[in-house]
Amino acid sequence: MFELVQQIIAEQMGVKNPETITLDTHLVDDLGADSIDAAEIIIAIEGEFDLEIPDDIAESIRKVSEIMDFLESATE
Repeated sequence: MFELVQQIIAEQMGVKNPETITLDTHLVDDLGADSIDAAEIIIAIEGEFDLEIPDDIAESIRKVSEIMDFLESATE
């Protein structure tokens, strides 16, 4: 699941090597994501995993680890 999230983020942010994206990667500080980028990442993840991330959670996501935490709890 993590590799898929890496790939989605890499595609959205134009990162050539998805392996450089780790759980500790900060979407804004490390990747330069703005609010539109973050929304596109969330939409792509929702589509890939066929689930909806509530707006309050989506707005609080800052790191890749937070995306993974949500996905793990949502797919249990």
